[in-house]
Amino acid sequence: MKKDATILIVDDEEDILLTLRLFLKQHFTRVFTEHNPHLLPRMMRQYEPDIILLDMNFRKGDTSGTEGMRWLKKANELDPNANVIMITAYGDVKVAVKCLKAGAVDFVEKPWRNEKLLATINAVVKLSKSKKEVKQLQSRQRMLSADMDQNFTEMIGESPAMQQVFQTIEKVAKTDADVLILGENGTGKELVARALHRQSKRSGEVFINVDLGAIPETLFESELFGHKKGSFTDAKEDRTGRFEAASKGTLFLDEIGNLPFASQSKLLTVLQNREVIRVGAVHPTPIDIRLVCATNVPLYEKVREKTFRQDLLFRINTVEITLPPLRERMTDIPLLAEHFRKMYARKYQKPNLVFAEGTIKKLQAYNWPGNIRELRHAVERAVILCDGDLLEPNDFMLQNLIEDEGETALPSYNLDELEKWAIQKSMTRHQGNITRAAEELGLTRAALYRRLEKYGL
Repeated sequence: MKKDATILIVDDEEDILLTLRLFLKQHFTRVFTEHNPHLLPRMMRQYEPDIILLDMNFRKGDTSGTEGMRWLKKANELDPNANVIMITAYGDVKVAVKCLKAGAVDFVEKPWRNEKLLATINAVVKLSKSKKEVKQLQSRQRMLSADMDQNFTEMIGESPAMQQVFQTIEKVAKTDADVLILGENGTGKELVARALHRQSKRSGEVFINVDLGAIPETLFESELFGHKKGSFTDAKEDRTGRFEAASKGTLFLDEIGNLPFASQSKLLTVLQNREVIRVGAVHPTPIDIRLVCATNVPLYEKVREKTFRQDLLFRINTVEITLPPLRERMTDIPLLAEHFRKMYARKYQKPNLVFAEGTIKKLQAYNWPGNIRELRHAVERAVILCDGDLLEPNDFMLQNLIEDEGETALPSYNLDELEKWAIQKSMTRHQGNITRAAEELGLTRAALYRRLEKYGL
C-alpha cells in the first residue's frame, strides 16, 4: 500500500528524474519532478512537498555543490520546516556534513541502492508528518487560547482600588515572579491570571488552568505530575501532568487554599526543585513554568490554624494581588453593567437595548455577594427576559436578596430561588470558603461547585 506523501525531485538529468519517479511512484501517492531549480519556489508553493530530493550540482563538470547549497538555503527560507535530502554523484563526508549543517535532513549518493534510498525517504516522511502534527497542535493551541480569552474579557474599572491592581499587573507581568491572587468568588481572579500571562514574555506559550478544589486528593499527583503506564490500576498509558503540559508557559493553580495539607508538601517540593517525578517513574523531569495561584480563603488565618504550610505560602506569593469585592468599588458598576449589556445585546440580537433611568442606581444599591460574576449573569438574564428596548429596574430580580433588619429576606417559594438564596447566605457567612459552606449546606464540595455554576454565583 502506498504511503500518503508528496515527493518533489529536482535534478538536471532527465534520466535521474525518470528513474526516481518510476521507483518512488510505487511507494508514495504523489511524486513530482523538475529539472530547472529556478522553479523550486513555485513547485514548493504549489505542491507543499513532504520531502524534496535536491541535486547538488546543476552544471556539467561542476562538483563543488555550491549551486545545490544555494537552493537548499532558498528552500529553508521558503519553509523552515522543509525536509530536503541532497543527492550528488560526488559525495564525501565533508560535503555531507556541510549539507546537514546548512539544513538538509539527509544525504544520498549516486548511484543509490533502492532499498537504502527507500528507507531514508520513509524515515524522513515520518519526520515530516511529526513536524506537521506539532505545527497543527501549536496552531490549535493558539486558536484555543484565543477563543478561551474571548470568554475572559479585559478587566474593567476606574476605581482607585482597581487602578492599583492594574499598576501591579503591569509591573509584575514581564517578570517570572510567582503571584498569589486573593479575593472573593466572582471578583475576577482568573482574569488577573490571564492578564499576567498575556503581558508576559511567555504569552506565546500555553496557559494551563487547574482547579485544585475539583481534584480528588487521591488523584493529585497523577493530575499535576503525571504517571507512567502501569503505575496504578487505571494507568493504562503514560500521562503528562499539568506541570509538564504548562512547560514554557503559565500554570494557574486556582483554589489553592483548599489544597489538603498532605498535598501541600508535595507541591512545595516540586516548586523548590523545579522538577516533577511522574507516579511510577524514577527519574525527575525538569519544569519551566510561571506560577500564578489564587484563593478566596484567608490563607494567613489558615497558616495560624496550621492548616496551610507557611513555607508554601512564602513560596507562592513573591507578589500578592488582592482584588476588591464589587461592593467596595460601586463606582465601577456603571462601566461593568454597560460592558455586559453590549456583550449580551449583541449575543441575543437586541441591538437597541439600553438601560432605563434608575436601573443603574438600583444595581449600585445592591450588595452583590456574588461580585462581578453575579452582575454578569444578572445582566444576561435581564437581557434575555426583557420585552422592549429598555432594561427597567424591575427586570433585575434583586429585591429577593435585600437586607431586612440585619437578616436576608427569604425569596419566593420557588425551590431554585430558595436553594440559590441558601447558598448565597452561606457563602457570605463563610466569606467564600467553599469547604465550610458545603458542610453547612450538607453538600459535597463538588456538588456545591455545580450549584454555584448553575446559579451564576
